[in-house]
Amino acid sequence: MKELQTAIKVLAANTTVMYYKAHQFHWNVEGAEFTQFHEFFGDLYEDIYGSIDPTMELLRKLDEYAPVSIDELYKYKTLAEEKTRAPKVSDMLESLLAANKEVLASLNKVFDLTTARSE
Repeated sequence: MKELQTAIKVLAANTTVMYYKAHQFHWNVEGAEFTQFHEFFGDLYEDIYGSIDPTMELLRKLDEYAPVSIDELYKYKTLAEEKTRAPKVSDMLESLLAANKEVLASLNKVFDLTTARSE
């Protein structure tokens, strides 16, 4: 059970980092295709944000508390944060693709642990 609870915290932390990454790209995108990517990043961060609450509530269903601070949550992240502003949209998209792969890996681990528990 503890391994599943930890895996869910990793998923929540990685999803939160990806959320912020998409949000700051929304704020900082510029260039000829500003409007298109500003909207895209906005839609993306809203979708990502919507997945954080159900993930945290899953912890409570497993009799575990959600992290009470960003510091505590970030102890579980495996996803790298941005250290500088991405200058090009292509860099932003590459970063989000890598983040998505890491979030999917976190989600798959939760799925695998959940599936193993129910067998």
